[in-house]
Amino acid sequence: MHLLSLFKRKVEEERLLDIVDKYNDDMQTNRAKVVEMMRVAAWCLQSDFLRRPSMSVVVKVLEGLVEVENSLDYSFTTPVVPRAITVAGHQVDGSGAATPLFASALSGPR
Repeated sequence: MHLLSLFKRKVEEERLLDIVDKYNDDMQTNRAKVVEMMRVAAWCLQSDFLRRPSMSVVVKVLEGLVEVENSLDYSFTTPVVPRAITVAGHQVDGSGAATPLFASALSGPR
């Protein structure tokens, strides 16, 4: 939690480069990419799971085809619990009943 609060503070101060290893030449050479990867990680850690990117979107970000969302929540509070959970490709509701999920639901919107 300390690292996440430090990360949030550095984002608010617009000083993410402060937490990049100053003694690693590769990290210093690729500072912009390192900061972008930190933003991707923050996007994947959104408390509201509906705001998290799908893995296909993450891949597109890594390929340079998609930008990281700008309005990220850096508070990383307790996650919002969905009404149903997915277990082994089946959606389980509050009663414990399982229904199969279609491939489109598993991979998210395209």
